[in-house]
Amino acid sequence: MATARAAMVTGMTALTATRQRATNPTATAPAAPSITTSPAPSAAAAKRILAASVFGFFLVGLDAMVVNVALPAINRSLAGGLAGAQWVIDGYTLAFAALMLSAGALSDRVGAKAAYGLGLIGFTLSSAACGLAPSLALLITGRLVQGAAASLMLPASLALIRQAFPDPAERNRAIALWTAAGSAAAAAGPVAGGLITAAVDWRWIFFLNLPAGAAALALLVGTPKLAQATSAARAHFDVLGLLSSVVALAGLTYGFIEGGSKGFSTAPVLASFAAALLASVVFAVAESRQAQPMVPLALFKSRAMSLTAAAGFSVNAAFYGVIFLLSLYFQQVAHKSPTVTGLLFAPITAVVSVVNVTVAARMVARIGARASMTVGLTGTAGAMLLLLAVRPDQPAWVLVLLLIPVSFAGAFVVPALTIMVMGSVPAERAGTAAGIVNTSRQVGGALAVAVAGALVAGGDFAHGMHVTLIGIAVLLAVSAVAVQLLAPGRER
Repeated sequence: MATARAAMVTGMTALTATRQRATNPTATAPAAPSITTSPAPSAAAAKRILAASVFGFFLVGLDAMVVNVALPAINRSLAGGLAGAQWVIDGYTLAFAALMLSAGALSDRVGAKAAYGLGLIGFTLSSAACGLAPSLALLITGRLVQGAAASLMLPASLALIRQAFPDPAERNRAIALWTAAGSAAAAAGPVAGGLITAAVDWRWIFFLNLPAGAAALALLVGTPKLAQATSAARAHFDVLGLLSSVVALAGLTYGFIEGGSKGFSTAPVLASFAAALLASVVFAVAESRQAQPMVPLALFKSRAMSLTAAAGFSVNAAFYGVIFLLSLYFQQVAHKSPTVTGLLFAPITAVVSVVNVTVAARMVARIGARASMTVGLTGTAGAMLLLLAVRPDQPAWVLVLLLIPVSFAGAFVVPALTIMVMGSVPAERAGTAAGIVNTSRQVGGALAVAVAGALVAGGDFAHGMHVTLIGIAVLLAVSAVAVQLLAPGRER
């Protein structure tokens, strides 16, 4: 009787595991656990982890946008030509996007805390190198290193939050703060860049990262170690997956950047896209045959993962594309100073922060992540069309009113998509999942800037800007329909 009862229990356990794997392709079989888990940190430790993660993510988002308004001053100081100075932005974007996917997987293997600390140290030191750079070439080199460090910080910071807050409601509030920091940083970048450049010097854009990075490291020290891969999982390193993903993402990002400035039919651009395509095929084949792949392809069977990556691509294309376009428009067409240009973006910072912290998480709790994403994507598409009314002779208050809907609508999307994807993966895969989603977001931003730059470079700036805004609106609308029809329902 005991033997029969044991056999029945074993059979029921196996059946339950089979059903779980059928409904959740990312689930890990119980017989072969791949992580070591630690007890959930205390409330005080969790808050300290959240503060460190939010602080570092703010720096990452700020440095993606802070240099935009300062480019003319950098060009005058280092005399490298405006085309060369553009790589001060593009170098950061290239390294950031190309290494994000592998950085997320590395975070899961070595532990989020170790990966985040390493990224913070690299980011702080490379910021010092950027501020001290005596030439444009060395400044671009420093920005490449800074982007590489940022690519390690971003997925690790989100993985820390996923692991420190096992309770979904608390985790959603923490994610709302995290997304608020990133969105506010991106919106505050042009403001800070304009004010610092006008008041002191462009080099202080980078020097101010030194005390901020030190403060984030101080918060991280002493926090407990959280879930990470076992020694058996860490022993194997997927070199082919790493190299092929970096080549694919670097080729794709470089092709977008150079295509925007030199044309998408030029030989270097076509060669970079071809290399990206070939490397993508190598990556897919390599990962499908690996016993311990860097990025398990089963993750992409999750509709939550695929749709959040698509939504992230769309919303970053909108946000980065608009800030890039209007930064140029306000200075080159409306003839406003860098300081005024920066201040015009200030209300976006305030609105994004307030909406992320006070509204976004509550909205997800009330109507679900899918509906929140649909509302945000649809509202952002409408906001793109409102910007078609921007004219150079308009007073500043009208321009601010036209900009606010971009931040208000977009502020709903990133918290909702982050909550959806973090709720759909195990804690030990949080870094990889964050790397996938944020890689898609960075590629979306790079593509929008490249295409927008190509369209406005032809001579008629207003026409090129209008075409870009309409194209982004269509992309957002398609994403909204896909999320509403295909995303899992009412995740909270």
